[in-house]
Amino acid sequence: MTDYSEEQRNELEALESIYPDSFTVLSENPTTFTITVTSEAGENDETVQTTLKFTYREKYPDETPLYEIISQENLDDNDVMNIIKLLEQQAEENLGMVMIFTLVSAVQEKLNEIVDQIKTRREEEKKQKEKEAEEEEKQRFHGTPVTIENFLNWKAKFDAELLEIKRKKMKEEEQAGKNKLSGKQLFEMDHNLDTSDIQFLEE
Repeated sequence: MTDYSEEQRNELEALESIYPDSFTVLSENPTTFTITVTSEAGENDETVQTTLKFTYREKYPDETPLYEIISQENLDDNDVMNIIKLLEQQAEENLGMVMIFTLVSAVQEKLNEIVDQIKTRREEEKKQKEKEAEEEEKQRFHGTPVTIENFLNWKAKFDAELLEIKRKKMKEEEQAGKNKLSGKQLFEMDHNLDTSDIQFLEE
């Protein structure tokens, strides 16, 4: 008959020595513990991380352990779902053997993949932005290609605008000319001018 508690105890000791910094026992009965799994550092030293919580069932490893993700960093919901699916699949495949190390290793690999995907996604976004900027620049420099037809159209418009400006200017000058008063008109309007010369001489 299998001594489940001994197998579980042995596995716990092994896990403690493999993951000294990220392994924490939460309770003895039932045996519950967490292991924090961190990916390798990505391009900008970014990492993704998850903390897995395992609970031994009475007949583990002939029964799968209970597992859940209790915290995560930089993972989206889709990534979390994929990790849960991966744990299910690995647990089924390894039934009958102590499997926590295998499960954690599978998650570790998955996290490394996710970091690579983040890097690839960023590179693609960067390329896309560069491409868009390049297109914009080309458009700016290209402008509209000049053909005889659109040059003549432009010239006609330009000449018309020029003519309009000249017309306005002439009109303004004409108006200004009309409004200029002659010396006699000024004299008649302002009677101080009668005496201004005498005042000037007296001073």
